[in-house]
Amino acid sequence: MELKVLTQEEINEVVSNEIIELINNSSKCVLGLATGSTPLGVYKKLVEAYQTNEVSFENVESFNLDEYVGLDSTNNQSYRYFMDHNLFNHINIDINKTYIPSDKETSENYYKRYDDKIENHGGIDIQILGIGSNGHIAFNEPGTSFDSLTHIVSLKESTIKDNSRFFNSIDEVPTRAISMGLKSIMNAKRIILIAFGKNKQEAIRCLFEEEANENLPASILKSHPNVTIYCDKEASSLLKINA
Repeated sequence: MELKVLTQEEINEVVSNEIIELINNSSKCVLGLATGSTPLGVYKKLVEAYQTNEVSFENVESFNLDEYVGLDSTNNQSYRYFMDHNLFNHINIDINKTYIPSDKETSENYYKRYDDKIENHGGIDIQILGIGSNGHIAFNEPGTSFDSLTHIVSLKESTIKDNSRFFNSIDEVPTRAISMGLKSIMNAKRIILIAFGKNKQEAIRCLFEEEANENLPASILKSHPNVTIYCDKEASSLLKINA
């Protein structure tokens, strides 16, 4: 794992530039996308690059990490709504090639088909990740098997609390989600994890200073051959290692 400590603006610029370079140098590109506040700056940069003709998304396909169970796609807190309004509606991507896990089908076969679909599309070229305050990635909570594929998860209290800032009250936050598993994420060819702010500093410290273990889901990234962790100074403030 490579660590880079930059300002938020610098991180948004560097990560978006890497994505743009990949798209411009590929006949087909598959992006793994995340939601939440962390990637918003990257998505804004991608929209700006499209509007200034620096990049076209016509040959891009995308797979999102997760989706809440019980929220319709038109709900403004659903991740389909988030992606449409923060990225997809503002670029020339084929909306039919933007895939988000669905809670409408609950069979184990459906979950397997999501992973199979990623594989059949050539795998994810770049996977964008955030990290939860308890070290979760996607909605893979502490204790999730490193061998997990796409599955339904029950959200921990800390995750529900973290996500309550997007809702009118904590009681509105869904308690379950469908998520790519840790093995699903590790199948990506390249992984970029972004962390901003003091509430991520303990998770980042544990990620770099503890051995890989299932109580810290993000620690599985230690065994991936192509991972970069981008942090601002606040998120990296507990690290003893030099950036």
